[in-house]
Amino acid sequence: MRPAPDKSIWIVIPAYNEAAIIGRVVGDLVERRYAVVVVDDGSDDGTGMTARAAGAAMATHPFNLGQGAALQTGIQFALKQGADYLVTFDADGQHRAADIDGLLQALLTQNADFALGSRFLGTAPEMPVSRRMLLKAATWLTRVTTGLRITDTHNGLRAMTRRGAGKIKLRQNRMAHASEILHAVARSGLRYVEVPVTIDYSAYSLAKGQRLTDSLRILVDLSARRLHR
Repeated sequence: MRPAPDKSIWIVIPAYNEAAIIGRVVGDLVERRYAVVVVDDGSDDGTGMTARAAGAAMATHPFNLGQGAALQTGIQFALKQGADYLVTFDADGQHRAADIDGLLQALLTQNADFALGSRFLGTAPEMPVSRRMLLKAATWLTRVTTGLRITDTHNGLRAMTRRGAGKIKLRQNRMAHASEILHAVARSGLRYVEVPVTIDYSAYSLAKGQRLTDSLRILVDLSARRLHR
C-alpha cells in the first residue's frame, strides 16, 4: 500500500516520451509522500500509463506542445487541487527527490515565495564543459536583464508558494520557458532565494535534454528581445 500523500505539496513533472525512467522518478517522490502530477505532453511510448501505475495523477496533452506548456498545465492542475506549495521537477532523472526538502524549508524559513535550485551552489557531476560554459553565459544574461542575483538558470528544480505560482503565466512553450519563469519572478517583486541542489547528468538525460545548438539559439533570441524593448 502506498503512503497517503501530503496534498498541500504538489510536484509538477512535464514529461514527453519518458516511459523508460518516469516510473522510478515518480516512485521516489511518492515514497516521500508527495502528491505528484505528471503532464504527459503527447507521448507515444506509454509514459502516461507508466506514471499513473507509479502513483501519479495525470494531465494529458493530445499532442506535444513543449515543456513550457506542460509546466503551465501542471501548475494550474496543482493550484486547482488546493496546493499550498508547488515544486517543478524534471522527468529525466536529473533531479534528486531528497533536494525538495531543502527547497521547501527555504520557503518557510526565509519567508520567500520562490526557492530556485542552483547546481553551481550545489553539485553537478559529469556536467559537460560546453554546457557549463553556456549556462554561465545564460546566467549572466538573466542577471543583466532581470536584476535577479542568481547563480544558475535553466534549472528545472524549483519550489514556490501558492502565491508565487499564481504569478507564473508561461507563453513560451519550448525551452525558453526557463528564462521566462525567471523574468516572472523578477516582475512579481516577491522574495526569492537560491538553494544548493544536485544535478545528476547521465547518458540518458544528456541525450533527452536540450542540445547545445538549441540552447545557443534560445540565448540569442532572448538577448535580441531584451535589446528591442
